[in-house]
Amino acid sequence: MARLLRAAGHDVHTPTLTGLAERSHLLRADIDLDFHVNDVVSLLFYEDLRDVILVGHSYGGMVITGIADRAPDRIGRLVFLDAANPVDGQSLLDVAGPMIEMTRPMGAVVDGVELVLLPGEGAARFYGVTEPDVVAWTDARLTGHPWNCFEQKLRLTDPTAFAAIPQYHIVCTSTIATRDPELIEGARRAGRFWAIDTGHDLMLTEPGAVAEALVEVSTR
Repeated sequence: MARLLRAAGHDVHTPTLTGLAERSHLLRADIDLDFHVNDVVSLLFYEDLRDVILVGHSYGGMVITGIADRAPDRIGRLVFLDAANPVDGQSLLDVAGPMIEMTRPMGAVVDGVELVLLPGEGAARFYGVTEPDVVAWTDARLTGHPWNCFEQKLRLTDPTAFAAIPQYHIVCTSTIATRDPELIEGARRAGRFWAIDTGHDLMLTEPGAVAEALVEVSTR
């Protein structure tokens, strides 16, 4: 994704949230949604980024909503990439309860931190990845996710400022039925909606289509 967008002339930052992937060695008990919001708010400040197109995938919808609330002057557009669309006072459990709850019994406590969505052979298929090479590539890079992040409720300090930021939605066709129909229809009418017929990790399974949609967002 980053290579495709850079080739189209965009500056791209791909921050990894604390405790995950190459930052998994920083895992600690107090990592939660607020912690991850602060990760990216700090990046925006220290890189002095403005008019940012902020993209969040899945749980990342919770994170970008919090970021936009705390740093609205730095955000030009929000893109929810098959992502959670929370309102003030909701957690990811509130938004996607059954799907998230089913992951908890298969979790584990590591160094005092409850982790879910643990890696394992074929785990990428849970996210809709089916191509064997991509499954293997993804499986090798998955890390467990702190449960606290999914349980903590989002608190917005200025819902009016957040609502003023244009919001775009790129979703998998298979998840449309689970989404707020009023939200989807409003985005469709505004020309801020794309549906891609693929699995949940659409940035891996259809990177070209996602990049094309993001480039289009940048021209709006």
